[in-house]
Amino acid sequence: MLLTIRTTASPATDLGYLLHKNPARVQSFDLSFGRAHVFYPEVSAESCIAALLLDVDPIGLVRGRRGPPGEGGQLEQYVNDRPFVASSFLSVALAQVLRSAMAGQSKERPELAQARLVLEARLAVVPCRGGEEFLRRLFEPLGYQVEVTPHPLDDRNPEWGMSRYFTLTLRAECRVSELLTHLYVLVPVLDDDKHYWVGDEEVDKLLKHGEGWLSAHPERELIARRYLRHQHGLVRDAIDRLIAAEDPLDEEPDEPLSTGEAALEEKISLNDQRLSTVLATLRSVGAKRVLDLGCGEGRLLRLLLDDRSFEEIVGMDVSFRALESAKRRLKLDRLPAMVRDRLRLVHGSLMYRDSRLTGFDAAAVVEVIEHLDAPRLAAFERVLFEFAKPATVLLTTPNAEYNVKWETLPAGRFRHKDHRFEWTRDQFQQWAGTICERFGYQVRFAAVGDQDPALGSPTQMGIFTRGEKP
Repeated sequence: MLLTIRTTASPATDLGYLLHKNPARVQSFDLSFGRAHVFYPEVSAESCIAALLLDVDPIGLVRGRRGPPGEGGQLEQYVNDRPFVASSFLSVALAQVLRSAMAGQSKERPELAQARLVLEARLAVVPCRGGEEFLRRLFEPLGYQVEVTPHPLDDRNPEWGMSRYFTLTLRAECRVSELLTHLYVLVPVLDDDKHYWVGDEEVDKLLKHGEGWLSAHPERELIARRYLRHQHGLVRDAIDRLIAAEDPLDEEPDEPLSTGEAALEEKISLNDQRLSTVLATLRSVGAKRVLDLGCGEGRLLRLLLDDRSFEEIVGMDVSFRALESAKRRLKLDRLPAMVRDRLRLVHGSLMYRDSRLTGFDAAAVVEVIEHLDAPRLAAFERVLFEFAKPATVLLTTPNAEYNVKWETLPAGRFRHKDHRFEWTRDQFQQWAGTICERFGYQVRFAAVGDQDPALGSPTQMGIFTRGEKP
């Protein structure tokens, strides 16, 4: 079984520091099921490839054990694909041989462990129950470009059809620790099998290595089910703990309306003006199928539901608790079926590619991007404008220039404690221009709220239209 990891980040030889393995020599490690070898088939400042080769001993694994009844059962212990394909053996090897790299640690270069590098991982052979489509459903939401090469059962007998084996190549700009963690969890999911007993400790491993990405993955239930070998009690426990970790009962309560951002904006009812402007713009572009990304507790969803011209409405949020609150506020269980059927609430993250977001006329992203740090903002840009690519995107964000108008807001402070940035009008327009150049959109800008001749309006909105001039 062979895994290679390649980087072209300069100097590419830094990969050795990240993996804690010297590119100048071959290193071998004894494992309970065989040996692991780490070596570098290519080393230069421009390109560096690290290889992890597993030498699984299938005879040693079953020596002294009794197989299932019947000759075929015992034979299967010795004649199988385990030495040749990526499976749970690879996950164990990653955890033991590349432990520090998977944990995001580097003693010599700690800053390097947090760097996002251009990486390419290649698994020579992976078994996949579900085929190429399932491979893509697992890895594409995590931001990977996925290349899949299927293999026939027998090259000399093509009429036998295709096998369940593939060569898998993943490309992304990410941390090495993220790549290794994704492989650790998802390779056994592809195989839908594990070579060891699965108990409560496997739930802990899944949650530990799935932290930060699994709860928002569109296939999280299926991932948990396969990772835990379809043990229903363990799967329920894992899903419950994922939801609880996302929305802990003891977290700080939401700020009351009399404080924070809401208090600053209360006098001019800025939020109402934002939502009414977004609604009017959606009507003006003739949108029928609309996304509300970062829908929160459903204030915009309520306005969309009240307008029959919107035939399909999807609200998505990363917070499960916010979606539950939206259900209560919208009284979904009491709505007539014809109204309720127009709305769908989905749990998901704007960091990951999601096929549920494709094919819509418009997307509203109201006061969301300022909550994203730079790496997450970059991921969001591709998820929305490259992959989902609705015909129209309405995006609002605070205008930092207007902050001086609020006497209660200290100089240099953001309107909300969770904001990662607040842009001036020039900064927003520069960002929007870059989006248009990269993804084939045009943009025009609109002011939301009372305008000051020098400072502009408190909220700025970009109206992005795909493939058309403003």
